[in-house]
Amino acid sequence: MNTWLITGVSSGFGNEMTKQILAQGDRVIGTVRNRSKVADLIEQYPDTFDRQLLDVTDIPAVHSTVSEAFEKYNTIDVVVSNAGYGLFGCAEELSDAEINHIMATNLTGSIQIIRSALPYMRLQGGGRIIQISSYGGQVAYPANSMYHATKFGIEGFCESVAQEVAQFGIGMTIVEPGGARTEFRYGSAKVANLMPEYESCHAFLNMLDASKGLAPGDPVKMAARIIESVKQSPAPLRIVLGSQALKATIERLEERIADYKTQTQLAASTDIVDK
Repeated sequence: MNTWLITGVSSGFGNEMTKQILAQGDRVIGTVRNRSKVADLIEQYPDTFDRQLLDVTDIPAVHSTVSEAFEKYNTIDVVVSNAGYGLFGCAEELSDAEINHIMATNLTGSIQIIRSALPYMRLQGGGRIIQISSYGGQVAYPANSMYHATKFGIEGFCESVAQEVAQFGIGMTIVEPGGARTEFRYGSAKVANLMPEYESCHAFLNMLDASKGLAPGDPVKMAARIIESVKQSPAPLRIVLGSQALKATIERLEERIADYKTQTQLAASTDIVDK
């Protein structure tokens, strides 16, 4: 039996992963912000599902929750940093409070979950860390700047940490899902106080309206692919879920590379040339 620690299991990928992991006979320590959530899982899996109350913006609580979980179960094989949400609105439309909260949740919260787990995984001789990001960690769209800021940021953090901890047998995987039929779009997403001046950037409102068409991603299949990735050795640094997400990511990366290649002479012009 493997033991998993997953943040944000009340909905979305966290909930679907938890259900599949418990069904296959593993243990899950799952965090929620509301005690009334996941009562069905507590009833169905009283011996293998351990619900913990946690708001990842509370850094001391993050440290204590992760520490207590490792100390209780001795070994945690997989830590999934999943808690997060979307915030839509142009930069000028966002409030300071909205900016601070999404940074504290999606970026700082994820960083602290991982940092809290590292000393225990190092001492136990390995483990796997999975960070749920988004193809929005590679591709940016208007009216989503702060969400992209958190995802670009956590991807840079994880790519660096992956290199630091590989020597200890700790694998790191960044998951980049495309649009999926979860509460992320159709329930938990936050929208700023929109301004008429930016109306041309508000196409995302159609994306958040299920009556205008649903996202193509199947959360059940996506959760299964994430769980399966734990068996891969070495750990894949990134996995993209969804054909549209992969297409958009490749196109954006190719555009970026092409632009960089035009700058060869400019880059070299700033070098010190030894005589």
